[in-house]
Amino acid sequence: MFFPPEKPVEEPKIPPADGAATLRRHIFLQGVVQGVGFRPFVFHLARRHGLHGWVSNSSEGVHLEVEGSRPRVEQFTQEINREAPPRARVERIQCRDLDPTGATGFEIRESVAEGGKYQLLSPDLATCPACREEIHTPSDRRYRYPFTNCTQCGPRFTIIQDIPYDRPRTTMAKFRMCVDCRREYDDPGDRRFHAQPNACPACGPRLRLVDGEGRPIPTVDPLASTAELLRRGKIVALKGLGGFLLACDALAASPVEELRRRKHRPDKPFAVMLSGLEAVRVHCQAGPAEEQLLLSPESPIVLLPWKESSSIVPAVAPRQKFLGVLLPYTPLHHLLMKESGMALVMTSGNRSEEPIAKDNEEALERLQGIADAFLLHDRDIFVQYDDSVAAVVNGRTFILRRARGYAPFPVRLPFSTRPVLACGGELKNTFCLTRDEYAFVSQHIGDLENLETFTHFQRTIEIYQRLFRIQPEVVAYDLHPEYLSTKFALGLPGKKVGIQHHFAHLAGCLAENGEPGPAIGLSFDGLGYGTDGALWGGEFLVGDFRSFRRLAHFEYLPLPGGAAAIRHPWRMA
Repeated sequence: MFFPPEKPVEEPKIPPADGAATLRRHIFLQGVVQGVGFRPFVFHLARRHGLHGWVSNSSEGVHLEVEGSRPRVEQFTQEINREAPPRARVERIQCRDLDPTGATGFEIRESVAEGGKYQLLSPDLATCPACREEIHTPSDRRYRYPFTNCTQCGPRFTIIQDIPYDRPRTTMAKFRMCVDCRREYDDPGDRRFHAQPNACPACGPRLRLVDGEGRPIPTVDPLASTAELLRRGKIVALKGLGGFLLACDALAASPVEELRRRKHRPDKPFAVMLSGLEAVRVHCQAGPAEEQLLLSPESPIVLLPWKESSSIVPAVAPRQKFLGVLLPYTPLHHLLMKESGMALVMTSGNRSEEPIAKDNEEALERLQGIADAFLLHDRDIFVQYDDSVAAVVNGRTFILRRARGYAPFPVRLPFSTRPVLACGGELKNTFCLTRDEYAFVSQHIGDLENLETFTHFQRTIEIYQRLFRIQPEVVAYDLHPEYLSTKFALGLPGKKVGIQHHFAHLAGCLAENGEPGPAIGLSFDGLGYGTDGALWGGEFLVGDFRSFRRLAHFEYLPLPGGAAAIRHPWRMA
């Protein structure tokens, strides 16, 4: 797994008893405690213990006060971490006892925005079982509604424009809840109690289907019409959680090969969305760990051994023994998979090497000539990101592309650090911002030599800086003088620190595993600019987060054509 082993949360420090029959306690919690149903959880827990008080979001976490008998307050304090919602991650708890005020009742108060404060944010979460059941139940008012969500699932990071996390600070602000949705939102007994993206067919986002030129396709059922287009071998661009996906029939060679031609992607494997585990077992070999990962709230693409008996056409992943598989992770996907009854290629909605398209007009322009039709909706995506890619090796999950479901949750460092921006490399870029003991590693950005990707890189840095209230004092960059990320870094204010490429990998491995070092590191990822001005590769290092020594390396070789030999290794033969 990309994250280091979790640091155990310290048990709340409870002040000694003073003999008073009634106790009022202020509790402050930090971590992923917004967007995961935490305030409703606190509300119910307080009611269960007969406590009075309030709970509120702030720009740095959740504040609450409870008042009641000391034994009940003590029990509540212990259970608030132990019984927290499944997607919550409590990192820190602070308690302070105060004089009782005689409060009655328990309320969820308005959120409080605080300048300079920050909090951890929840990634987007795959559709939960309860919401899946609703969209497939004809008698339910959300039957076949593709934007169904609750406190345990749905969009989070992709719709958040600022903190604290409340509907007015998300792209759902323009959708005013109907009477029924407002009743759910205000009902402590409902699982949509304070669910910020709450919506239904009467008041929420809606689908529309247009052709490849952006002209409306007359239909009373955009989902059914989309499924019919896919059955006819068409390529359809779908607006999803973090951007557009391009879909086509994975069991027919013609649409897959046509998608490759239009996207200028001759060989790179496509991912395939299957309806469920039964379909996965037909086409691939998957053990319990892989199946659990496919069904997880993160719901990444998982690389699985591809069965020779599979009817998925070879053009999906030419000359590959592994297939990238994912399950539906939004109501839209679940409904489309049921409507079509197909195995579908699901690949990023972009041209080769460009970032994924996120806005309707942008997609209609950039994907024109690739998609035969577009399934659009009117819920805006604020932060774009791709599907994550993972593999299970010896029972352990490794994240190969970290994006949806994982970002922006940070890596916890074994030390506290100054605000730093690390700009990353040129290819398959991610950047990182640090604050306190957290390293906020961005979602996969892509290759910066593409203008649209470089613009995406700059915009996403600005978003992370704003959401996490980080003003970098130090800017770290790769030693390679021609990297666009390096040139960008050198143009920023603040202290500049050059970092050798392979040493960065060693430090990254230490952070992933929560190790302070020193450690021996073997870095075989490819070429990187060395401290001696040569291009290094295949490095044996020893070091920690501060420094390293180069123990050994492969013999230097000439590169015919310079950088061209990096992209075309056959030149070295």
